[in-house]
Amino acid sequence: MKLAIMQPYFLPYIGYWQLINAVDTYIIYDDVAYIKGGWINRNNFLINGEKKLYTIRLKEARSGRPINEIEILDNLVKFQKMLQINYSKAPYFNTVMNLIQEIASFDKTNLGAFLENSIKLISSYLGIKTKLILSSSIEKNNDLKGKDKVLHICELMGASEYYNAIGGMELYDKAEFTDSGINLMFIKTNLQPYRQYNDEFVPGLSIVDIMMRSSVERICEMLVDYELV
Repeated sequence: MKLAIMQPYFLPYIGYWQLINAVDTYIIYDDVAYIKGGWINRNNFLINGEKKLYTIRLKEARSGRPINEIEILDNLVKFQKMLQINYSKAPYFNTVMNLIQEIASFDKTNLGAFLENSIKLISSYLGIKTKLILSSSIEKNNDLKGKDKVLHICELMGASEYYNAIGGMELYDKAEFTDSGINLMFIKTNLQPYRQYNDEFVPGLSIVDIMMRSSVERICEMLVDYELV
């Protein structure tokens, strides 16, 4: 069984969805510490033709507090207006804005629940069939940290393979996973340029930028365009 574990991010980049799509079960790590300045409540979009961050406003968000104990203050009205101004000419604008409106109208202000819902809705839109599980719903030893906790969850879930984003190469040692009977693999995204507004391609944007400009069929091709290392 292929397993991946990752914190929930705000409308993350294509590599996040490649990771979800590549495994049988994906655990949304909602009961770990919020990281200020990370991707949990912000992402990059093309704003006035430039790569810029949009950040969701949160209540009493501080590093170390569990993600699922933080509340959202943002009603996302400004966010939707930003998308309308900057993406209204994109070929899939109307379809994607309907999805964004559904995400924004979620009736809970809990950050973890909000992000879980957005991940489920976008996964459905992209046709991703991976089983999604909240980390907080799993009975586990929460005193464990880092690699030890990941290995513990792998054992609980019966995973034979663990997939991680390429950035995890600095955190995890393949030999330590092998010693526990688990094959550790890293996903390295191969993002091919797609048509934006200008001739110069801007990478590293939210999945929303791709969805606005690409058909679901084309995005499905992108979802498997990666290397396992």
